[in-house]
Amino acid sequence: MELLSVPTDAELMALAGEVAEAVQAAKLMLVTAESCTGGWIAKALTDLAGSSAWFDAGVVTYSYEAKEALLGVNPRTLEQTGAVSEETVLEMVSGALARFGAGVAVAVTGIAGPSGGTPDKPVGTVWIGWKRRGGYAHARQFRFDGDREAIRRQTVAAALAGLRKALTE
Repeated sequence: MELLSVPTDAELMALAGEVAEAVQAAKLMLVTAESCTGGWIAKALTDLAGSSAWFDAGVVTYSYEAKEALLGVNPRTLEQTGAVSEETVLEMVSGALARFGAGVAVAVTGIAGPSGGTPDKPVGTVWIGWKRRGGYAHARQFRFDGDREAIRRQTVAAALAGLRKALTE
């Protein structure tokens, strides 16, 4: 778990641009599955002109029902581990790839606050998952500090940085 500084709009756009270049170089389409960021990752990516050439879809799923219906998350996973867990984000990212024609996906789920945290999962707890079609899903837990916007900004940055890494390694 690492703490990142709160990125500016310019820093998020620069990261999105790097992801765009990497997705295009890999000749892939990208899909996002978002919970706590509410579509911010998809917005950052589609703010780039020409994104329709490499951005396939973005899904925002806050409720258990939406995660199940739109991403295929197993209801037992949600009951046993909760929405903010490694198991859930892995099922979200895998489900996003299974439901769309993209070749790479990112998924995020977390507690942006200001309420909703528990001793085990305090506000700022975020799981991010990445997967390339034909590969294994990878997930990482983060603990971000700050208010709701700061936590969400850091989540978007970490998701984009992880995508860049997944596409360039």
